[in-house]
Amino acid sequence: MLAEDLFSFLLRIGELIFSTIVAGINGAYLHDIKGAPAWSKKRFIYTEVIAAIGILFSLLFLIPFASSFIHWPVDLLLFVGFMVAFGLLANFIAPMNCGSIWNWHGITGKGVCSRFKADIAFCFLASIVFLASAILGFMVIRRHRTRATAVAGDGVGTNAGRGRRKWYRSSRV
Repeated sequence: MLAEDLFSFLLRIGELIFSTIVAGINGAYLHDIKGAPAWSKKRFIYTEVIAAIGILFSLLFLIPFASSFIHWPVDLLLFVGFMVAFGLLANFIAPMNCGSIWNWHGITGKGVCSRFKADIAFCFLASIVFLASAILGFMVIRRHRTRATAVAGDGVGTNAGRGRRKWYRSSRV
């Protein structure tokens, strides 16, 4: 149980870090093009909103008294949201003649292509961390429910701990 809690805490920290980086890169880009019409910035506004929601929920779920495993549906929704943002950003970078989005050569540069590739990379990493957190939460909740079912078995005869008695067995009353 301690290992699961520690791994969940590390995943939440990763969610917070990657979401913050995505929000920062998108915020800088939106600041640079603040005079452009809003319709041309729609994919970046969506990515900024998803990153802000990711920051909010990762901070909320880092609170020690919040049970971190019951929130796996939110993590799953944020995974989907970040993957949509990843697709929108990847679709935007294709016509910019920056090369393949999987070519990371020169990603640390200060050019526009480097910034967009870094944004895409951290968006992908954020989505993977949210997926890992959702999977961990689902597995822990499922294991907890199966343990509770085994403990709450009817305890009658040889069927103890294995669920309900079959309908065709006679009652022992």
